[in-house]
Amino acid sequence: QVQLEESGGGLVQAGGSLRLSCAASGRTFSRNAMGWFRQAPGKEREFVAATNWSGSSTYYADSVKGRFTISRDNAKNTVYLQMNNLIPEDTAVYYCAARQGYGLGAQSAMYDYWGQGTQVTVSP
Repeated sequence: QVQLEESGGGLVQAGGSLRLSCAASGRTFSRNAMGWFRQAPGKEREFVAATNWSGSSTYYADSVKGRFTISRDNAKNTVYLQMNNLIPEDTAVYYCAARQGYGLGAQSAMYDYWGQGTQVTVSP
């Protein structure tokens, strides 16, 4: 079992930055690929970024490539999402997810555990 808790969301002006954190419990964190997803009001949940078990491989949605960075610290059982140059379209609830596998994935169905989400609001 893996439990996930996101933090770091908030209100920021366009062009600003936020860093989301996801703290994981459980002894298998270092063997879990991790991902970030988001869901805006009235829209389906969408993939944002993913990393493999070691952090050596990452993958991003085109909409955030070059602005967001996913990273992880296995010693702290934490995965991060650094978000720079935020735009209003980034407004959403951001979810952290873990999958029982080493390789990263971009589809929500590939993930086994989910956090409760943290709200990110970007004002114009």
